[in-house]
Amino acid sequence: MSRSPEESPVTFTFVRRFALAAVLLAAVAALSLAVGARPLGPSEVWRGLTDSGTEAYTVVHRMRLPRTALGLVAGAALGLAGALMQALTRNPLADPGLLGINVGASAAVVTAISFLGVTSFSGYVWFAFAGAGIVAVLLYGIGGGRRATPARLTLAGAAVSAALASYVSAVELLDTASLDRMRFWTVGSLAAAQASTVRTVAPFVLVGVVLAVALARPLNTLAMGDDTARALGARPALVRGAGIAAVTLLCGAATAACGPVAFLGLMVPHLVRAVTGPDLRFLLPYSALAAPVLMLTADVLGRVVARPGEVPVGVLTVVLGGPFFLHFVRRRKAVAL
Repeated sequence: MSRSPEESPVTFTFVRRFALAAVLLAAVAALSLAVGARPLGPSEVWRGLTDSGTEAYTVVHRMRLPRTALGLVAGAALGLAGALMQALTRNPLADPGLLGINVGASAAVVTAISFLGVTSFSGYVWFAFAGAGIVAVLLYGIGGGRRATPARLTLAGAAVSAALASYVSAVELLDTASLDRMRFWTVGSLAAAQASTVRTVAPFVLVGVVLAVALARPLNTLAMGDDTARALGARPALVRGAGIAAVTLLCGAATAACGPVAFLGLMVPHLVRAVTGPDLRFLLPYSALAAPVLMLTADVLGRVVARPGEVPVGVLTVVLGGPFFLHFVRRRKAVAL
């Protein structure tokens, strides 16, 4: 079957812009490998990647390469989750924390650290997924199950988020020893990244990415309304359930690996939508590229602005995302997608 004349220019433009975004992402990743307490030049970065007999190899492979890889994986997960959340709830101010899934993962990890003595990532990663999954199921039930609507999901998510955030704060205040162990994780940081962390969360993120991309067309159909979507053969309840599952995988993995990083899922879809429009077939892949760019850029800035220390990436995303959030709240166009 031949393509329509209108489809080829759109496809070409998408591929060209996607390639440019990929080049930008590669450049930011290279910068992440070079910038740190000890700056490395391009030749030193190359030796650090290829020559195991150099000091640069230890710096790059043991510290900066896992950190950069985690920024890529977690950033892509949060960007996709944000775009999915806004499509599922029809709320342009939604981010992955809106439904309480991030907070659910955080609450489970805080419980594991404070009450069960779990301190290693390999120990609490499963608690993060369990917390995210339990909250997703609870949310779907509170939101009406098969009769769930975007408004119900949004209201249920706000209630669950508020309750769990209060629980996390209470545990941190009552258990100072646990607070010392959790303080870097709870603000969102890539500083403790290890290769094993990336290997553990990458399969979950990959499944979430595949599921999210597969939902692009059904979610486009749902944007026309449930009745129209049913007339076109879509099943709104099934699509929303699959969307919540994808968000659970993406947010659970990212939160377990680097803590709750706020506002990234809010900013990226809006920035990308200005280029791609509302079509999720284009919005989702672009979000998966743009979010790691912002994640790694914030991480690099955090290493530079407070030398010899550093500012966690979660703090910088809040600094950048707060004004962005207020800007969109004030815009009338933020009322609906």
